[in-house]
Amino acid sequence: MASPQETVSLDTLSAQQLSAVKKQLDEEVEALSVSYGQLAAAQGKFKECLRVVSTPPSSSSSPDGGKKEVLVPLTNSLYVKGRLADQDKVIVDVGTGFYVEKNTKSAAEFYEGKVRELEANIKELEAIVQNKSNSLRVVEGVLRQKVLAQGQGQAAAPAQA
Repeated sequence: MASPQETVSLDTLSAQQLSAVKKQLDEEVEALSVSYGQLAAAQGKFKECLRVVSTPPSSSSSPDGGKKEVLVPLTNSLYVKGRLADQDKVIVDVGTGFYVEKNTKSAAEFYEGKVRELEANIKELEAIVQNKSNSLRVVEGVLRQKVLAQGQGQAAAPAQA
């Protein structure tokens, strides 16, 4: 069971303890920043899917009967040309290896929902990163004051001896 976080005055911590807190906050901000980048990349992919699904089909007066030409991925780096047999039906990856056939309107709604969901997650994560960054700045400021105070105390001690 998780216990509530205790509030500790930074002034009561030693420079070594403050350094440990600073290191932990640095690691947390770094991990959150990586997560932010991954969420933004996922959102970009969903926006691209939405753009592709929302693109109107090519003219049916074309020589290929209006079948939209696409690149079909065989691997991450190997594609072959293909044509859509039915431009109103697409296969959508709904996650964890499951694919569902949807019409383009339903697929667009699915991707719009994903984009909105990721936008909310990104905003929430931005707030957390901002909060952690502010905490990090406060810890750095207190640590700097402690180090300066220790330096001044050590400089004054030899002069008195």
